[in-house]
Amino acid sequence: MSRGDEHDFYNRLQTLLPAGWFADESPVLSGALTACAKSLAWCHTLYVYARSQTRLATASRGWLDIAAYDFFGNSLIRPAGMSDEQLRMQIRTSLLRERGTRQAVIDILEALTGTVPLVFEPLRIADTGAYGGPAIGYGTAGRYGSQNLPYQAFVEVSRPKGSDDSLLTDSNVLSSGHTHASDKGYVSGKRSPRGVTESQIYAAVAAVKMEGTVVWVRIH
Repeated sequence: MSRGDEHDFYNRLQTLLPAGWFADESPVLSGALTACAKSLAWCHTLYVYARSQTRLATASRGWLDIAAYDFFGNSLIRPAGMSDEQLRMQIRTSLLRERGTRQAVIDILEALTGTVPLVFEPLRIADTGAYGGPAIGYGTAGRYGSQNLPYQAFVEVSRPKGSDDSLLTDSNVLSSGHTHASDKGYVSGKRSPRGVTESQIYAAVAAVKMEGTVVWVRIH
């Protein structure tokens, strides 16, 4: 006998009966108590299951997918074949992930593609160098900077090795060769061997970049 099962409820119901009202052996009473105990045990099982689905650590199957949707909407959808534990780990990682920083963009793209992206900020001296500064000279510190591109960054992502670029068309990339992280219209359904689509890369950047900034993404 364990807490909440049929025998537990049967004994609980018996203790509630007034002493001396019924014989020690009463088939009719026993049948009535057994029927009630079965119903209560079923309700308790449903209660335990429902309670477990309200916590990320114990949720399972479709309820775990609902939890992912509550937190992240369509940006985190379980791929076919992914187990509950794998999805649970992804949800936890996404909840605790660093956001709003340059390193956050680097970390999420490295985790997604397996390669470290190149991030260039035109107003960041460490990326451009400066006259009279610690990094002097053309080609010493990085690329040319520009004060006309405030709060913007350019990110170059290398697709995993073996990725097929044959499906890339002009409609997938802007004429400048960069695609805005929020431009859904310039996303193809191309998928790499790691199961990473271009739309997932753009969504990953959009999820961690600082609000009010523009991040341009080029996928090699």
